[in-house]
Amino acid sequence: MFEERYDVIVVGGGHAGAEAAAAAANMGSKTLLVTMNLQNIAQMSCNPAMGGIAKGQIICEIDAMGGYSGIVSDKSAIQFKMLNRSKGPAMWSPRVQSDRMLFAQTWRDMLEQTSLLDFYQEMVTDLIFEQDQIAGVITSTGIKIYAQSVVLTNGTFLNGLIHIGEKNFGGGRAGESASKGLTATLQQRGFESGRMKTGTPPRVDGRSLDFSKMEEQPGDDDPDKFSYSSLTQPLTKQRSCHITYTSEDVHDTLRTGFDRSPMFNGSIKSTGPRYCPSIEDKINRFADKNRHQIFVEPEGWNTIEYYINGFSTSLPQDVQFEALKKVKGFEQVKFFRAGYAIEYDYFPPTQLTHSLETKLVKGLFFAGQINGTTGYEEAAAQGMMAGINAHLYHKGEDRFILQRNEAYIGVLIDDLITKGTEEPYRMFTSRAEYRTLLRQDNADFRLTEKAYYLGLAKEDRLQAVHLKSTQTQALKSYYEKTSISPEEANSFLTEQNSSPIKQSDKMAKIYSRPNITRKEMCSVPKVASYIKEQGFSKSVQEQVEIQIKYAGYIEKEKLNADKLNRLEAVKIPSDFDYHVLASLSHEAKEKLSNIQPQTISQASRISGINPSDISVLLVKLGR
Repeated sequence: MFEERYDVIVVGGGHAGAEAAAAAANMGSKTLLVTMNLQNIAQMSCNPAMGGIAKGQIICEIDAMGGYSGIVSDKSAIQFKMLNRSKGPAMWSPRVQSDRMLFAQTWRDMLEQTSLLDFYQEMVTDLIFEQDQIAGVITSTGIKIYAQSVVLTNGTFLNGLIHIGEKNFGGGRAGESASKGLTATLQQRGFESGRMKTGTPPRVDGRSLDFSKMEEQPGDDDPDKFSYSSLTQPLTKQRSCHITYTSEDVHDTLRTGFDRSPMFNGSIKSTGPRYCPSIEDKINRFADKNRHQIFVEPEGWNTIEYYINGFSTSLPQDVQFEALKKVKGFEQVKFFRAGYAIEYDYFPPTQLTHSLETKLVKGLFFAGQINGTTGYEEAAAQGMMAGINAHLYHKGEDRFILQRNEAYIGVLIDDLITKGTEEPYRMFTSRAEYRTLLRQDNADFRLTEKAYYLGLAKEDRLQAVHLKSTQTQALKSYYEKTSISPEEANSFLTEQNSSPIKQSDKMAKIYSRPNITRKEMCSVPKVASYIKEQGFSKSVQEQVEIQIKYAGYIEKEKLNADKLNRLEAVKIPSDFDYHVLASLSHEAKEKLSNIQPQTISQASRISGINPSDISVLLVKLGR
C-alpha cells in the first residue's frame, strides 16, 4: 500500500489537517491524511461555532481561496449572525452556530470526494529524514511512509495532559489518547518546544434547563452565509441561543474549589489563552465584577446537548456542578460531561518561514496549535497555506505568501513568524492595520484570482468574481453619474434627520451621508427599477454601499499599504550576517539573527527593532 512515495503527507485530521489535505490534493499532489481516529476528522473539540470577530473574515478568505471551511460551515449551520453591525464594515464579522456532528460529517464527505487524497488511521510517532530534508513518517506500529513533504497539524495531542481538579491523565481531548514521540524527535533535530494550555466548559442536558429565565438570542432576521459559491444557501430556519449570568453566589461556590484547582495549586504551569479565560481565572482576575455572561449554545438541530460558553473550567467536577446549579435557569442542571483543561506541546513559530516551512528541515511544515494558536479558524487558515506550500515545495515552485495588506491570513502568519507567541494566539480585527481593506465582503475580490492561478480555486469561482466586479462597478457608476432631485430625496432625508437639498445633486454624494443607507436609496423609484432591471444581488448592492461610504478611508489605507509594499520589495539575503554591523544594538543583532527576516518590512515589525536599526540595514543593503 505504501510502496509509492506520496507528494504530501498530512499528520492530524483536525481543522488544520483537513484544510491542508484538501489544498494539496486539489492542487494535484498525491496526498495522504494520517490521523489517530478517522471518525473524528474536523471534530469541533470546543465550541460548536465557526467565525466571530476577525475569525469570520478568515473563513471568508479560506472560502475565497477554494478551501472547504466556509462551505462546510454553511451546510452545517443552525444559526447565522453578523456581529458588530453597529460599527463600520471593517468590523462586521460573520458567525454561525453549528451542528457539531453534521459539521464533521460534511467535512469527511467533502474530503472523501477529493481525488488524489488517501486516508490512514494510525498514530505518527517519528519522522524520516534525509540529511536536512524530510522524507516521510513512521507510525506507532513501525510502518514507514515516504513523502516529498510533510505537514504536522497535531493540535492539542502532542504529550497532551488533561486536568480536572486534582486529577490529571494523558489525552489529546476527552476520550482520546495523547500523541507521543514527535516532540522528542523534533527536539533532537534542534527544535525548541514549549507548553500551552486551553480549556473547555461542561456540556449539559438541555431538558434540565429553564430557558424562560434566560435571554433568548435568535439569529439574524435576514441571514447571510460564509461561502461566495452557489454551493450553499442562507438559512431559512434557525435555532436560538440563550444568555444568562453568573452571580456572587456562583463565584463564592467556585472559590471553594480553588485549593484543588490545577490553575492555582501549581499542577498547570503553562500559559492559557488570555482572551478566553476559564471561569475561575475570570473571577480571580476581575474580582470587582459581580457577574459574568454565559452563552447557552445548542450543539445541533436535533440534540439535547448544550455547550456552556463562558464557563470553561478545570475545577473539580463537584464544584463545577454545585456552582452551575446556582446560575439562573440551571437550578436542575444535569451534566453530560465536565469541563477540563488540557496542556500540550507547541513549537515557537519563529522557527518557521512565512510559507510555514521549518527553517531547520526542508519540506517539513507546521500548521495549527503546534504553532501556538488557538481557534478552529486560525488553524484552518494555516492548514490551507501549509497544504498549498507543501505542494509547491515538491513541485520546486516558489512558495505562496499572503501579505498583511492582502488578508487576515497574512496578518496571522506574519505575527507568528515575526513576533512569535508565548500564549495561545487569537486573531482580532485590531491586529490588522489594514482592516478597512480586509473586510468579510471583499475576500473574493482580494484572493480568488490568486487562488485560481495557483490551481486551487476553480474556473466557476473566477467567473463569479468577474461578474460581481463588473456589476459592482456598473452600480457604483450609476450612483456617481445619476442626479437626484429635491423632490426625490427630501422626503427620506428629512425622515433620517439629514439636511434637505435645494437643487439636484449626484446620488453618490447623498449616499455618502452617514445616516443614509441602501434602504433609503432603494426607495427612489428609478433606483429600484434600475437594480431590478439589472438583477444586482444583495452582495453587489452592499459592496457598492461600502465603497461609496468609506471611499476616503479605503484610499488612505491603500496608500499606506503601498508604502509597506515598497519595504517588502527590499529583500534581505538569507546568509546576511548581522553581527558585522557595529551600529546595530546587541538586542537587534540577536533577534534579527534568530528570526532571519526575509524583507526590511518584516524586520521592522520584530519586537525590539527600532527605526535606527532599519536605517542601518537599508544603508548596508545600498538603499
